[in-house]
Amino acid sequence: MKLKKRNKRSRARGNRTLGWAMKKHKGSGNRGGKGMAGTGKRADQRKSWVIKNQFPYFGKQGMTSKSTKRRINKVINLWQIAEKYKAGELKLLDCTILGDGEISGKYIITAKGVSKAAREKIEKAGGKVFVVGEKEEKTETTGEKKEKKSEKANDSKVKSPKG
Repeated sequence: MKLKKRNKRSRARGNRTLGWAMKKHKGSGNRGGKGMAGTGKRADQRKSWVIKNQFPYFGKQGMTSKSTKRRINKVINLWQIAEKYKAGELKLLDCTILGDGEISGKYIITAKGVSKAAREKIEKAGGKVFVVGEKEEKTETTGEKKEKKSEKANDSKVKSPKG
């Protein structure tokens, strides 16, 4: 008399279909893929489970394309400056100035950024542009100091005992 009956599953091992029919239960192909594959908007057999457990699953979330990126800083053109503001001192600290349009009058503008064309047009009209965080051009005195340091370095090289 047998004390332990052999497991039904162990008999299926080594068999090509593992105890199932030839087509079904071979793998993910019957479902259409792995995991949630095939569960689109109209996958009715999974819809109630998806709505209950994976909300929000349907519809678009977040950024849907690269074109929806916001600009980091505001942009203003010269023609807009000429329309909105009178000539004088302006502080546009969160704006970048672009060179579209013409400007007349002396504007002294402090801005976050300036394009080359805008800078040329403002300076041509007699104004000035200052960019926040931009270093001013080096004066002649600092240039002279640098030259003196380099001459001293050359002198020390000449006077070295290796000669």
